[in-house]
Amino acid sequence: MELIKVDSSMIYAVGYDEQTQVLEVVFKRTGVYRYQNVPKKVYTQLMAASSKGSYMRDMIIDMYPTEHLR
Repeated sequence: MELIKVDSSMIYAVGYDEQTQVLEVVFKRTGVYRYQNVPKKVYTQLMAASSKGSYMRDMIIDMYPTEHLR
């Protein structure tokens, strides 16, 4: 999975695997989280959001099965 650096005070980088619908997010303070069953539309909207942190809080965090990797 390729990670893309993003312009965000909360997030360092984001990656997405379309086949498995896995979203991987590298947070600046809390590490790497993997979100399961995330539709491509949600990933696309995250990448287009003017505030990626707000989008994460509103649409992804606590909405999908999550694994804290490191």
